[in-house]
This record gives sequence, structure tokens and C-alpha cells, in this order.
Amino acid sequence: MITKIKGTVDILPGEVERWQNLEEVSRRVAKLYDFKEIRTPIFEQSELFHRGVGDTTDIVKKETYDFVDRGDREVTLRPEGTASVVRCVIENKLYTSAALPLKYFYIGPMFRYERPQKGRQRQFHQFGAEALGSFSPSMDAEVIGLAVTYLKALQISNVVVKLNSLGDEESKKLYRKDLIDYLTPVKEQLCSDCQHRYLENPLRVLDCKVDMENTILKDAPKPLDRLNSESKKHFEDVRRLLDGMNVTYVVDPSLVRGLDYYTHTVFELLADNTNLGANATIGGGGRYNHLVKNLGGPDFPAVGFAFGLERLILATQDQVTEDEGLHAFVIALGDQAKLQAPRIARTLRHGGLVVDLDHLDRPLKGQFKQAERQKAMFLLILGEDEIEMNIINVKNARTGEQEAVAIQALYPTLIEKIKHEMHQCSGSCESCSGDCE
Repeated sequence: MITKIKGTVDILPGEVERWQNLEEVSRRVAKLYDFKEIRTPIFEQSELFHRGVGDTTDIVKKETYDFVDRGDREVTLRPEGTASVVRCVIENKLYTSAALPLKYFYIGPMFRYERPQKGRQRQFHQFGAEALGSFSPSMDAEVIGLAVTYLKALQISNVVVKLNSLGDEESKKLYRKDLIDYLTPVKEQLCSDCQHRYLENPLRVLDCKVDMENTILKDAPKPLDRLNSESKKHFEDVRRLLDGMNVTYVVDPSLVRGLDYYTHTVFELLADNTNLGANATIGGGGRYNHLVKNLGGPDFPAVGFAFGLERLILATQDQVTEDEGLHAFVIALGDQAKLQAPRIARTLRHGGLVVDLDHLDRPLKGQFKQAERQKAMFLLILGEDEIEMNIINVKNARTGEQEAVAIQALYPTLIEKIKHEMHQCSGSCESCSGDCE
């Protein structure tokens, strides 16, 4: 038996509806903020992620799926969405045909070779948003607001926004020097990875999961200590805007995020959720003012975020999702009825109704059971006698009430019955005769 590859999952009916809900909510919320959907290839030239994400990050050094294709090109399955969106904006010169800032969102699979665990797979999915062309603190606040609104729309409660600033390039350089000077004498007390990375990527040491409780890191200098006046003002303005929007947050001086391209504002969203654990990170992002230019585009500041959908699936798994079932199930008895049933089902489907019928030559009892399993609202019973009279019996699966309806009048009659049933009418609506429950 051939099985799926480690780190991937099959999303089956019954579960896929949860995914559809996440995607539907993401599109709806993004539209409220006037973010437009963008779709990029699943694989890109490896150079894009090496230059964009950073050669010294764990993602590029340890986790990317790299291969050489048949054209001898170095290709990488995308590990994140931001670099691909930026490449797309540059290549298609989107900044020449649309008003700034450019605001896009994406939904799709990403790939990282990491240890599979609860809510984390090697093929995973993200909903992300990117705003390009504005350095205004209001853009930072809007992106954070969009992220918070999304979680609220998903009914995920107990959310905490953690906020920090890395400052501009000048501030980051000064802080990087301070941090290396601090870590050099005590490097032997760090984990083996941090002992190697502290020179080439010292900010990643602060994000180490192994040493997160190490007092050395807790006492280390923080990015906020080295912000210049411009960076301080930007961070203060972002905070004032969030306060004005009633977005609650906490400043976490140790927050750095894991990608090299971040400057100024960085943030994470955590949820105190029993399915994820206490204070589990479910999304995050920040400002990346130099990535567009570094990848060959104009000198465009930008800010964005991404959520891992697998984490959100876990966070919302206690929410009840009902299978809405069918509007109708066609029950055919006899050869002539079985010939007409597909035509009847097709006509109703073209009218927007969810309809199914038997494809296994089940007897009458078996067809009734199948209709029940599929939660059909109405049963459409067609036999030889009905064909002769050009009628079909419409049976309400809930009440058992049955009515013979002319086949040519089936669609409008069924529409009215469905409306009546869905309203659970009590005699007050115009179409009601007063005899319903």
C-alpha cells in the first residue's frame, strides 16, 4: 500500500468544511480592509528565498525543499508567502498600474522540512496579507487590526497581541553589535545551534526555543534599547494608533521573529486555547522596508502577516459545524423512473439546489436510508404510476407530509417548500397557510 509522505495530511470530507470556513472568513475579512487576493506559484527560483528570507535563517539553512529540475534550474518549494508576493509585484510592475499602497492577501500551501508535530506539518497552509508602498505607522496598525479582526471573526478568544520594534537598519546594526558583545563571553552556556548562529544571526538567539528560559537571554540587551529617534517615534505612533483602535497589546522587548527581512514593527498573535496550549503562537508578522528593493524592485516599504491554518483548525475544532445536507434526494422506482431521475436532478441542480440520487440500484428501503444518511430535506419519489400521470411525490423528511406535484411545477414548488421549511414558519409569513408547525 502506498501511503502519504511524512509531514503531510489528507483533509477528508467532514473536516474540509472547516478549511472552507477559514478560507471564506479570510476572504470576507480581507475584503473589508480592501485587500485583493493574489496567487503565486508553489515553487520559485531558489535565489528568491535565499536573498529574501535570508541565507542565515533556519528556514533556508535547514527547512527548505530544494531541488534541481530537468532544466538544471535550482528550484525551491515556497516556505513562506511574502517573498513570492514581492517577486510578483516587481515582475508584473503592479506598482505602476494600481494606487499605493498595494494591498494583497494570499491563501495556499507552503513547505518546510521540519519535525511534524501537532498543528505543524511539512506541507502546511497560510493565510497572509501584505501592504506595500507606505511607511506610515497607520499601515502597521491597519495590518495588525486586520489580523485581530480575522481571529475575532473566527470566534477565537483570549487572543494576545505581542508587539516590539527592531528599528531601522542603523538601529539594528547597533543592536546587533551590542548583542554579539554580550553573548561572546557566555556563548558556551547557549545551546549548540546558538553557539554557531550568534555571530552570523544573533537576533535569532533571542528566538531560540531551547534557551527560552535561559537567564542569559532574559538579561540580554533588547532591540528597544538601541532605537534611534526616528525608530522610537514610529513605534510610539503605531502604539498610539492601536490604542485609538482599541486593539489591546503587550510590548515584548524580546520579540524578534525568525526572518532576516524584518525592520521596525514586529508582532505575534497568541491564543490561550486548550487545543493549542497556553499562549500558543498562531500568527505573526512585521514591517520589511528593504525587501522589495533587495529583490530588484523600487524602494518600497512594506508590512504584512501570516497565519498557519493548521493552527487555526486546532484552535477552532471545538466549534460545531453542521453538515447542511441535501435539499432533495430523488428516489426512482422502475426502469423508466431511473431514466428520468438524472434529468430531474440536473434541472434542480441548475436552479441552485443541492440534490442527489441513487447510483447503486438500491431497493426502495435502501434509497430511503441513503436519503436519511445524506440529510435530505425532501424526498422526491418517482415511479411508473407517477410517470404516467406526469407527477412526482414530494415528501417532507421531517414531518412525513407528502404531496403530488406536476413535474413541470416541481422546481418552483420545491423552492417554496424549502423556504417554508428553513424559516420553520409558525403561520406568520405570507406564503404560509397557517397549518405548519
